[in-house]
Order: sequence, then C-alpha cells, then structure tokens
Amino acid sequence: MGPDETSAMLALADRMLWVTMLVAAPVLLASLAVGLVVGVIQAATSVNEQTLTFVPKLAVTALVLVVLGGAMLTLIGDFTRDIFTTIATISR
Repeated sequence: MGPDETSAMLALADRMLWVTMLVAAPVLLASLAVGLVVGVIQAATSVNEQTLTFVPKLAVTALVLVVLGGAMLTLIGDFTRDIFTTIATISR
C-alpha cells in the first residue's frame, strides 16, 4: 500500500468517526437532556421510580429519530457510497 492509499484510508477513518458522531449525537444529547430534567424532578420530589426516566427518554428518542432519521440515513448512505468509490479507486 503506497502513501496515496494510506492517506485515503486515514481520511476515510477520520470521516467515519465524524459521521458516527453526527449520527449518534442528536439521540444521545436529547436522551441526556431528558434524563437530567427527569433526574432533577425526581430529586426535588423524592420520587425514585425507574420507569419514570425510561418512558420520557424512549419518547424523545423516538421523536428525534422521526425528525432527524432521514438526514441520518442520508449521511450514512453518502458515506457508504464514498467508501465503495474510494475502495474501487484504491484497488486499481
């Protein structure tokens, strides 16, 4: 593998990490925010019910996936297409 192929593979690895972050971040941040709000409410009211945190997190996660799911799939699809294009050019 020459220097051009190595740099192409490192560029793909770098982009892979960014795509992973961009796809996972909205769901994780929304779930974190809801968990924090529900945790503060539970601490203030002294209600320690496990399902009370699960249901709002599940609802917000579903909402984020409905709203941003198309963009996430487009991002993953574009990255996958770029991977196959890069592999085809490297293997020649």
